[in-house]
Amino acid sequence: MSARAPSGHRSPSGSSRGSGRAVLTWLGRAAMGLVALVLLVAGVWGSWGSAQHVLFTKGRERGEMTVSRCGGEECVGAFTPLSPGARARARVVLDQSVGAGAGDRLAVVVKPDTDEVVRAGLPGLVRSWVPLGGALLLAAVVLAGGVRLWRTAWATAAAGLLLLAAAVVTV
Repeated sequence: MSARAPSGHRSPSGSSRGSGRAVLTWLGRAAMGLVALVLLVAGVWGSWGSAQHVLFTKGRERGEMTVSRCGGEECVGAFTPLSPGARARARVVLDQSVGAGAGDRLAVVVKPDTDEVVRAGLPGLVRSWVPLGGALLLAAVVLAGGVRLWRTAWATAAAGLLLLAAAVVTV
């Protein structure tokens, strides 16, 4: 016969293992939750550099860029002002290729104290949040695999995919 503790009672060593595992599980999930949060903050941070110029156009130079050429990383062209106080520029740079060709006219906002521009309007707004869309997709993987929040992960992934799809459609 073996000496077993009566049913419903745990030996002191068994309960500490169970609570230790629970603590480790909780710490692991908390760490993964923190990773997901850092990814989302980084996505917002990466998007905000362009998004702020598109969202808050008051006092900024707005106009049209006539594309003269586009490379893999940037488009270059002339800026025609459309807002009071804006000045014409012979050369402005759009830091991302947007699927535009020579002669295309794009609504843009000039970044203060530079000759760099960002797309304006809905295409610019959606495009500026692309880094957040990627961060949402990465965070969804962390939420599903590390935190085991399946529904939240699916919703996060869907939001990221919608944002990225909107960026492709509005270009």
